[in-house]
Amino acid sequence: MLDLYDKIQQSVQFIQSKWDVRPHAGIILGTGLGPLVEQIDVAVAIDYEDIPNFPVSTAPSHKGRLVCGTLAGKPIVAMQGRLHMYEGYPLKEITLPVRIMNALGADLLMVSNACGGLNPNYTNGDIMLIDDQINLMGDNPLIGINDDRLGVRFPDMSQPFCSSLIERALRVARGADIVAHKGVFVAVAGPNLETRAEYRFLRTIGADVVGMSTVPEVIVAVHEKMRVIGFSVVTDMCLPDALQPADEAEIIEIAKAAEPKLTKLIIGVLEQEA
Repeated sequence: MLDLYDKIQQSVQFIQSKWDVRPHAGIILGTGLGPLVEQIDVAVAIDYEDIPNFPVSTAPSHKGRLVCGTLAGKPIVAMQGRLHMYEGYPLKEITLPVRIMNALGADLLMVSNACGGLNPNYTNGDIMLIDDQINLMGDNPLIGINDDRLGVRFPDMSQPFCSSLIERALRVARGADIVAHKGVFVAVAGPNLETRAEYRFLRTIGADVVGMSTVPEVIVAVHEKMRVIGFSVVTDMCLPDALQPADEAEIIEIAKAAEPKLTKLIIGVLEQEA
């Protein structure tokens, strides 16, 4: 049986047989945010199921394709659809694509998600730059024997998100008249949404938004010493004293409506990369 490092190398060799370019960045597109791919000058798109060792996305609106090409003049590799713990995948499998992106050559990870808003100053369609994160998923992708070829045993998480990239994105947002905040993302396992009491708890411990992804990928990116920038699109407000039943179709539509703003921010950040 192949170990994690060998699985990564096998996947990389397959992708490079289709697209032999060193990407500048890896991009993960969350729920409803796949249309950003339309802005990419696509060289090749590979279905996840065709890539050795690559997990297959089963979540709604996640197409499950690895898109390789150019965005804002930079070579990139983008996941059109991500993997989630609630789909039944171990976190090591969920985060395998991040390690593959890094092994292909990407030193920058740009990760996005649709999320619930806990901060009463936010509203549907707003974008939050993730400044910090809280892991309440009950698991960690680094549990187990550490492979020193991939990263250190105890990676430092004092600044998982690159502050200079956050400030760059906020400047782009101001210039484009896009409402963008800076705040804390908390990840839970899902797939059910939270109770009113749980929303109160999450807000009390300092979270501004809540979702079911991103945190494992960021932990692994830090383990790989990648620079990270994270974008959360608020798709439903989770205010316990004014809570309305969630509508999945409406959440996806709000994410799609906000996608052009996300695209401007991602392109704006990439354009200023050296």
